[in-house]
Amino acid sequence: GFSYVDLVEGLRDGRFYALKRILCHDKEDRQAALHEVEMHGLFDHPNILRLVAHCMVEKGAKHEAWLLLPYVKGGTLWREVEALREKGTFMPEQRILLILHGICRGLQAIHSKGYAHRDLKPTNVLLDEDDQPVLMDLGSMNQARIEVNSSREAMAVQDWAAQRCTISYRAPELFTVPSQCIIDERTDIWSLGCVLYCMMFGEGPYDAIFQKGDSVALAVQNPLTLPSTTRYSAALQRLLFSMMTVNPQERPSINEILHQLEGLQPAPAGQDTTQI
Repeated sequence: GFSYVDLVEGLRDGRFYALKRILCHDKEDRQAALHEVEMHGLFDHPNILRLVAHCMVEKGAKHEAWLLLPYVKGGTLWREVEALREKGTFMPEQRILLILHGICRGLQAIHSKGYAHRDLKPTNVLLDEDDQPVLMDLGSMNQARIEVNSSREAMAVQDWAAQRCTISYRAPELFTVPSQCIIDERTDIWSLGCVLYCMMFGEGPYDAIFQKGDSVALAVQNPLTLPSTTRYSAALQRLLFSMMTVNPQERPSINEILHQLEGLQPAPAGQDTTQI
């Protein structure tokens, strides 16, 4: 169903919350809203948006699912990227690494439970006051491993992805699903690469292609090309290329990415290493 988000204040605690109201026109919409509630219930993690409370409200023949969520002041990662772009500036590498690390920790929690987010994009990442990212919109989340054994099953996965996975952040294997294959959580790794690219260059790698009306499905089959830049280290660019490999089998796992990030990040404050 379609949803609205209202800013509300708690009568008892005076705190602000985000109230997500999902309009449910039929039983299928209601089940989808309850699925989102269920997905929230699986996690208690600083990098995944917490569900405070939920209820189903009857509005005549229709229903609304109400999800009460914490209000995250910083807004979305997309809003931050846009604000920087308007100023004609770019996100420094250290800040990118900090945000990327938090997104990866959220994804790691999702993947370790055998699920995939399936709609990771800058508008689905909130930033709190400390620049800590929080993953939201768990409505597209499902079992990470999907076995496809026939052309009918392949078509069903493809149709589902067309509805639930944002086109310019959708992994290549979801555009044309083979009749014998396994789709897994590495679709999220591709989307993570698109998010990283967006932080580095001010827009997703396929945003402009989609806006021009050209085929994203064709574009994602070609190797990624980067605008030439000396702003970012070769190591960060290599990490980006590894995430955006067309063949999902060749993409790193979220644990491998976190391991690589440890090598890219400076020592946390107070743990500076001294060269002797």
